[in-house]
This record gives sequence, structure tokens and C-alpha cells, in this order.
Amino acid sequence: MNEIISKFFDERKEAWIKKNLKSSMEEDEVLALHEQCAIEFSREVWLPNASRRAGQMSIATHPCTFSHPSSRKNKNGYVTSIIANAKKRDDGFLRTGNVEVQKDALGNAAALDVHKFLTLQMPDGKQLIEHIQKETTLAKSLLTIKSKSYDELRDEFLAMVSSSTELVTSSKIKQVYFPVEDSYHQLSILTNSGMVFELRKRLNKIRFGEDETEKELLKELRDSRRNSKFSKEGYREIYNNLTTIGYGGTKPQNISVLNNQNGGKAQLLYSMPPTLEKREVYFPKTDFFKESLKIWEFKDTFFALDKIYKTDYNNINIREGRDYRYGEIIDRIIDKMWAIRSVSQEQYYEKNSKLKHHQKVWLHHEYEEEREKNDEWLDKMLKEIARWVIDVGYKRVVGKKEHIKFGKGEYLYLLTLLEKYKEALR
Repeated sequence: MNEIISKFFDERKEAWIKKNLKSSMEEDEVLALHEQCAIEFSREVWLPNASRRAGQMSIATHPCTFSHPSSRKNKNGYVTSIIANAKKRDDGFLRTGNVEVQKDALGNAAALDVHKFLTLQMPDGKQLIEHIQKETTLAKSLLTIKSKSYDELRDEFLAMVSSSTELVTSSKIKQVYFPVEDSYHQLSILTNSGMVFELRKRLNKIRFGEDETEKELLKELRDSRRNSKFSKEGYREIYNNLTTIGYGGTKPQNISVLNNQNGGKAQLLYSMPPTLEKREVYFPKTDFFKESLKIWEFKDTFFALDKIYKTDYNNINIREGRDYRYGEIIDRIIDKMWAIRSVSQEQYYEKNSKLKHHQKVWLHHEYEEEREKNDEWLDKMLKEIARWVIDVGYKRVVGKKEHIKFGKGEYLYLLTLLEKYKEALR
């Protein structure tokens, strides 16, 4: 036997002696106990006994007992043991196959020692059960004994990783009917326990380190941070609360091997949805006037303009009142322009934008240089603003039947007035 297997048997012998040795025993009784121990854990005795119990455990990647402790057996027999052999792909998903985790096992807790034996990692990095499956020299040497044939031992040990050809599920496992073409496919939702406890392992490594030295260092670094002391060393931290979830209560061994090894406790990361910042301003995708200007914000101003338009007399006060209201509208448009420019860097996506080029130049920070070079884009913007005020904003607020129909003169007048705002609109 190699050193790893010898060590396994030595540990079992030591534990057995410690359990059965009593202080009141005589010397000859102690010697007899050691002789009995040597027989119990000899290959001739222990291997046949272990192989018979191997079928009481089933290796699985997704044990059904994590869904319900009593889900393993029902009137149809034992629930099928699932060993998922998903391939690793760079698809960005945290899923089976993309994380290297230890396989789990479930079944009779009295056979835990057999599971530990079969999952011993050999010098080549493979587990003992893999050597038995492939019938390597190591496996043949180990399982060749007088008390039982090699083939019988091999077949019984492999019962731990074999599945029935008949698929059996349990009513205690959540069932989902997934639509497939004109029918449905029934799915049983199971937990990848290896990933559950790999998460715990990684979290513990971050929080407590891998050994006493690292644990002490992390403690010192956290104390330094708490006391606002400088340190060249850094460390990682998990923020927000970690939630601990328990499986199996006082009998974690009834759930699975990995669950028993971790005391029935696993940890869940904070999984609340992110708090999204509410956007008050959106960068337009097609047209500034349709998407960014809300007519109701100009309602009072347009009604005031309508009142001035419908006044029977004309004097300087009326004309100044009209220009004041026009100025109010232009100022609001300028305010909106600056608000959109402030979000242009984070919200603008060239491939999704259908904005006219002159509106891009006006609103987006990347076009600042072009904005300063010429006024061609600005002339187009002034014309669009004038048309929006007279043909869109005013008509919608006052109504199609109530609004005054202007000739080209009012449009040209507003365009002249806008010339005074050129620098503010640039």
C-alpha cells in the first residue's frame, strides 16, 4: 500500500483504540485489544466489510437532501443520485462546471468512512475511486486479497458512483414544468452542494486566512484600520452582512458528507438588489425637443404669451412682455442643455444614437472642439428652437382651435431674438 492509504488505516486504528481502550484494562487485555484492532483494519477484513457498505452511500454533485432532508427515499425507491459532468466554458456564469469543487455524497452516515477511503487523493492527483474505475495497478494491488475476489470488491465499491437506469425524483423536491415546443419537461431543482461549501471555504479564507500566521496578520491589519493607523499591507473584506444557513439541524450527517464536514453550516452572500440612482435627466436618443422638453413645464409661459398675442393694442410694454416670455422659454432650454451635457459622458452611446449631427455637437462633450470651430450647427439649432416655440409648444399648450396662426414674420422675429442668446447656447 502507498503512504496515503497506510495513513488512512493508521488513523482509523488510532481512533478505534482510543475509543475502546479503558484505564482499568490489564496489560494482556491491552495487547489483545491491539491484536483485535490489527485484524479489524487488515485489508482481508476491512475491505470486504467496507465494500458491502459502499452501496449505502451515493456520490453526487447535487444531493436531493439539500432540498428536503427526507427526500432521498419514497415509494418508488431511492431518488436518483445526480453527478453532473458539465464542461467549463468562458461564458461568465457561476455554474456547475465553471468552478472546480469537491463531489459530495449522501446516504447512511455509518458508511462515511468508506466514502473517505474512496475519495483519498492519490499522488497523481486522482481519487482512489477513479483508480478503481480505471483498474490501475494501484487498484488491482489494493483489492487483491484472499477473503474476497477482486471483481466482487470492485463492483461493490463502484456502487457508490453508479446510478440506476431508472430516473426517480421526489415530491419533496421543487418541481418545475419547463415549456418545450408543444409540451413540458419536468425539472427537479437541486443544489450544487460543492459550490455552496466552496463559497464558505473562500469566505473563510478572506476573513480568517489559511493558517495561524495569516490569521494573526489579518487581525493586526483590521486593528490598524480601526485605529486609523497606516499599513503597507492590505487585506480583503466582505461588506454587508453574511447570512448563515443551516442544513440538517443537529444531524448534519443525514444531509451529506460535505454538510457534515462543515458542521451543517453554509453562508449566503448579501443578495439584495442594487439601489439604483434615479435619473432626473436622460440623454436624448432621437430628438432633443421631443425627448427632453416637457411641454407642461412651459405651460404658464405659453398661456401668458397667448394672452399677449390676443391683446388688441400694441405698445412697447406689450412687446417687452412678449420678449420677456420668449426669454423665459429660451432660458429653460439653456438650463436643459446644460443638464444634458452633464450626463452626456455616462449616458451617450454612439451606436444607439439617432440624434441629428448638429444636436450631437450641441449636447455632447466629445464635440466641444467642433462646437467652437464654426456656427453652422448653431444656426440649425436656432431655427429648430424657433420652430418648436411657435409650431409645437405654443400650439400644444393653447390648443389647435385656440392658438393664433402666425405668418413668417413672428418666426423671423424670434430667430432675430435668438441671435442675442448665441453665446449662451454655444
